[in-house]
Amino acid sequence: MSDCISHAAPEPVFLDPWHAQVFALTVSLNEAGRFSWAEWVAQFSATLRRNGLSRELDGGADYFNAWLETLEAILAEAGNASPQEVALVRRDWEEAYLSTPHGEPVHLPR
Repeated sequence: MSDCISHAAPEPVFLDPWHAQVFALTVSLNEAGRFSWAEWVAQFSATLRRNGLSRELDGGADYFNAWLETLEAILAEAGNASPQEVALVRRDWEEAYLSTPHGEPVHLPR
């Protein structure tokens, strides 16, 4: 009797690198005591409801945009990052991303 072993490449856990980064940042901030996991779940659920994301999500852009929105809100509520600071970093990131040649790492100026 022979076993059938699939040699197909595994699906990536995260579709885009930034999905993994925002996930890891959230876990790290939770572990550092910035918020409890129960607080995270409540806020993330509220974000999904507010954005009308009641369908099952597959871990794509909608899901991680909501994830990022939740993280930004939690940090703003705790006084760790104001909406103005978030907007500046977002603007800097977009400018750096758009001016970086394809395939090169993106670096923020500050």
